[in-house]
Amino acid sequence: MEIKLKFGIDKLLFGMKQKDVEALYGKPSSRYEDEEENVVYIYNELKMRLTFYDEEDLRLGYITSTNENLELFGKKIVGQYWTDVKTVLAENKLTQFETEISDGTENYFFETNWLFVNVDYGRVFKIEIGAIFTDNEDDFDWKFNS
Repeated sequence: MEIKLKFGIDKLLFGMKQKDVEALYGKPSSRYEDEEENVVYIYNELKMRLTFYDEEDLRLGYITSTNENLELFGKKIVGQYWTDVKTVLAENKLTQFETEISDGTENYFFETNWLFVNVDYGRVFKIEIGAIFTDNEDDFDWKFNS
């Protein structure tokens, strides 16, 4: 499953509605509403959590995954050593990031691509990717047009 920075993962594109996602992957294993009234789909088999933003007409805006088959720039990243993943990112000009450490977990945030790489014990265990904003930074740059 290829991570497509600024676009989504695999066949998922930012801006899809729930019906579009269900047409691809079927009904989610479960779903809930978060504290901001966003709808969150959980697909156990895919190890993915999809967030549909309430204030954006319930468009897909955020994906969190621990799927070991995720690839970025043709390389698997979940389960890999951060030092190796960091090298792959640098080779693809992703060198600007913010670092946060919380309870020993390292979180690396690449704002221009809205990519979070979560690391524990030196290995990547989770990827988070979100829709980016347009140049005026008031609107999301939706990649899917229904």
